[in-house]
Amino acid sequence: MTKEFNVAIAGATGAVGIEMIKTLEKRNFPVKTLKLLASKRSAGKTLTFKGTEIVVEELTENSFKDIDIALFSAGGDISKKYAQAVVDAGAVMIDNSSAFRMDADVPLVVPEVNPSAALAHKGIIANPNCSTIIMVVAVNPLHQAKKLKRLVAATYQATSGAGAPAMQELIDQTQDLINGAENVKSENFVHQIGFNIIPHIDAFTDNGYTKEELKMVNETRKILNDDSINISCTCVRIPVLRAHSEALNLEFEEAITVDEARELIKNAAGVELVDDVANNVYPMPIDASDKYDVLVGRIRQDISKEDGKSLDIFVSGDQLLKGAALNAVQIAELLAK
Repeated sequence: MTKEFNVAIAGATGAVGIEMIKTLEKRNFPVKTLKLLASKRSAGKTLTFKGTEIVVEELTENSFKDIDIALFSAGGDISKKYAQAVVDAGAVMIDNSSAFRMDADVPLVVPEVNPSAALAHKGIIANPNCSTIIMVVAVNPLHQAKKLKRLVAATYQATSGAGAPAMQELIDQTQDLINGAENVKSENFVHQIGFNIIPHIDAFTDNGYTKEELKMVNETRKILNDDSINISCTCVRIPVLRAHSEALNLEFEEAITVDEARELIKNAAGVELVDDVANNVYPMPIDASDKYDVLVGRIRQDISKEDGKSLDIFVSGDQLLKGAALNAVQIAELLAK
């Protein structure tokens, strides 16, 4: 008989929380009981799991009695506030915020890349940043074969990364602008997102990089367990509802051909080769939305280098799924095994 688990979701009414509920159901995770937790404001709402309506409860320090696995997507401050209560209750926290990602005692896990790290947990496992997850799933098969030396990324991040209200803001602004509005209200972004792109995600730091960009640098090194990889990136918000895309320039220790790269991607878990430019087939957020796999294509030799050790690739992945909810549930599946 399969062991079943008592699962809690903190932040259940948010965009990622709702995807966590759907993903547990779709993947038939062995749930014995499901407890849905949110702020006092959202308590009393009902959400459906496997045809059963579940009433959302207020998140408190007493919410984790008899819970085995607690999936958190309620923001870093909430995760920090309740982490000890989760651990003291004997549950494992799988946290989607940035609160514990760079903590030396907390594994930072992408199941296709470093599954064994999850088993070294001390009660908390961190889900990486959405853009980091999408990137490392695509890059890891190539890294394992040829060892990554340098990575330069430009991201094209959907509004879903800023939550459900931000997605609604894109819809509202687009409608207003089409209807002739000269000014639109921006509450979730520092500038208008409708018909615009914003090269600014999270706060700027002293070196001119944003926190989002530095997350991708530091988290990638931790997940791949290699601080020697040189990484730089620019993170950009674009007027797309869902699924992040990234243009990646990769330099390896050894020479790698386009055909080799395609074969490695074709045989790797969590990625799908979408690379037929003769027929205009390549990764796009519209195709990556609602998909578990990260789409990889536009694979080509970097013509600025003559040693055959560098590639350019383009990837798209669903920020709410592989970038968040799916990755968290996959970590829970590792624990369940």
